[in-house]
Amino acid sequence: MVNMLNSNKKEVRKKQWGAEKNTTPLPIVHEKPSSLKIALSRLAIVSTIILWGGYITSTVIRQLMDGPQNYNFTMQAFGYAFLMSFLIFSALMYLLARQGAFQRFSKHVRVPRSILDQHFTKNQPPISVLIPSYSEEPQVIRKTLLSAALQEYPDMRIVLLVDDNPNPKNLGDAKRLAATYRLGNEIKEAFALPHERFSKAFSRFEKIYAEKKAGTKEDVKELVGHYLYAASWLENMAEDEVIEDHVDIFLVEQVFRELANDLRLVGKALHISVEEGAHLSPERLLQLCRRLVWIFHVNIDTFERKKYASLSHDANKAMNLNAYIGLMGGVYRREQTPQGQVLTPVAFKQPGDVMIPDSDFILTLDADSILLRDYCLRLVYFLQQPDNARVAVAQTPYSSFRGAYSRIERLSGATTDIQHILHQGMTHYNATFWVGANAVIRKKALMDIAEEEWIGGIKVMRFIQERTVIEDTESSIDLALHGWKLVNYPERLSYSATPPDFGSLIVQRRRWANGGLLILPKLWTHVRALKSKNQMVPASEILLRLNYMASIAWSTVGLLFLLAYPYDGRLLSPLVLLASLPYFIAMACDLKYCGYNYSDIFRIYGFNLMLLPVNLAGVIKSLEQAVTAKKIPFARTPKVKNRTAAALPFIITPLLIVAFSLFILWRNIEVQNWGDAAFAGFNAFATTWAIFAYIGIDNLFVDLWYGMTNWLYIEVIPQSVKKQKETIPALDWKAVLYHGEAQGSVPYSSLNNIITDITYN
Repeated sequence: MVNMLNSNKKEVRKKQWGAEKNTTPLPIVHEKPSSLKIALSRLAIVSTIILWGGYITSTVIRQLMDGPQNYNFTMQAFGYAFLMSFLIFSALMYLLARQGAFQRFSKHVRVPRSILDQHFTKNQPPISVLIPSYSEEPQVIRKTLLSAALQEYPDMRIVLLVDDNPNPKNLGDAKRLAATYRLGNEIKEAFALPHERFSKAFSRFEKIYAEKKAGTKEDVKELVGHYLYAASWLENMAEDEVIEDHVDIFLVEQVFRELANDLRLVGKALHISVEEGAHLSPERLLQLCRRLVWIFHVNIDTFERKKYASLSHDANKAMNLNAYIGLMGGVYRREQTPQGQVLTPVAFKQPGDVMIPDSDFILTLDADSILLRDYCLRLVYFLQQPDNARVAVAQTPYSSFRGAYSRIERLSGATTDIQHILHQGMTHYNATFWVGANAVIRKKALMDIAEEEWIGGIKVMRFIQERTVIEDTESSIDLALHGWKLVNYPERLSYSATPPDFGSLIVQRRRWANGGLLILPKLWTHVRALKSKNQMVPASEILLRLNYMASIAWSTVGLLFLLAYPYDGRLLSPLVLLASLPYFIAMACDLKYCGYNYSDIFRIYGFNLMLLPVNLAGVIKSLEQAVTAKKIPFARTPKVKNRTAAALPFIITPLLIVAFSLFILWRNIEVQNWGDAAFAGFNAFATTWAIFAYIGIDNLFVDLWYGMTNWLYIEVIPQSVKKQKETIPALDWKAVLYHGEAQGSVPYSSLNNIITDITYN
């Protein structure tokens, strides 16, 4: 079978030395932790608290009493204890979240497939899959669309929210945009033939069900043939797929082939049931046939908010989603105005140009994410259980694609997989945060937190806040303020790309470090609101939320002080190292559990040292926004095949950390301060290794040269453009009649001349 969706060019990327070879993802269901593992995790928490308390009493307090009684030493003692307390606190929160994850994994039981089929036979709430996209490559979006299209869900509508300029200025952007527009129709055309076949079969089995007849052997054999056909069709899709990187391998193996294997297994089970003379009920036959219809039914649309002047054009993902969500459930007429095309609501049951269907649930999905086949089915089933009526968001924090082609992508993936465990643990303590890459959201909950604002006579609805660039974190607190809960479903059902180079990693991590401090006041508001209702807020929930939002700030500042300030050697103690040891051992074990190496704990340490200036820049941006009240522009993580250049400050700073650490090493060796010398030497080694491994010497010099010479060049404006700018524009009479003014399109002096000419002529 010829796959219409593939590009013609096959291009295989070359892997770096030290990258990942294994492309098999971790199991969907987490391994149940043993009683010993849970006990050791509790012991790690207790020992951290005891050892830290021992350090404070035996070292800091004793030195304050017995050491030199002077202001400088006293301030050093208090400052060192303060900084280390915050760092140990973050380590303690890691251990606490990890313990919560183990508790959840030990109790989780996967819902059987037959129960899901039975539930959705009678309950088929519509769901809208919203995929915000900006400057994405079509082949990246296509993978996401395919994984969404193959969801086994009865009533699903996929909408690609294209946020590119609808009138691109260069040929390359125009071609990319045109290819993006074609994706939906190409996928629908590819799925049309199997869907037609299974729809006809379903109609036949529906008649059997209506007449209450038992399924005959011929009926079951026919169903076996349909399942084998579906499996073969998916296998052909897999064979025709162009493999360029590990993400393509994941799509082929985990989306196409795993679904094909599942369908083939069901077909084999049906065949054996015939041989053994079993009689399946018509209800079950209907469920099994309906499943094939659901899998191959595809409804994909494209929507562009920037085509309409009546919708917000703010450049961020949150407003892209808000613009569409605000239109859901309405019918609109397109009207042309001097300001541009607008959407005007029409009266009930009146015809219109654009109809946006409503839905009970909304799945937000990043354009570089891939879902496994029963993501929607399992999460919506979870949300529809009576005990979960107040759950607003159900999600599976995304895992990384295995088989990374670069060392830095592999290590980024390791931190992503660790975060997946921690997010699962936070749900145990009711401290879940929405992770924006994927989530099933109850529409009713979004309506509860909606804010309405009129800008220039246009109503702007905000369901997801865009005050910060981490909009999902702020929306989590908004939902909690309105009495809603968020839950991380304890399975691995979603995957997303991690940055493949240092330049793109900088963009992502700087965005992650920005905004947490600005949201902290909302956390205190949430706590006070619950206390006013005589509802106790567990300390574990408050502390985990506080750590999630602010730990990047205090960890960055703390590490910088430890690196740069020469604290008195008498403040050091083996108890400090022992207090942090459970954290490092636990993380090393978690890395091994996620399929990495124990030794990656040291690589992550150097990785974090290299990211210190990135995190610091994000924190400073947060403080800048707090002072100026000016929103920080949303920075999209680049997803390009070529490398993203790193900004000069983020290249120079790791080199300065190495140089300064070597200087501190030399000074401490001279005075025989072996504790500080060992710490400085390890920092120099870890950062140097990170620079070699994750930036690369060639890339380092290229980015240094580019950063130092880029400011020498200026953009040359063509003479034709200059003349065009100098030309006095004509009066836009439509704008005057519509707005009552020229809207700045005509300078006041020119406007006065035009009016004078009209008056006297």
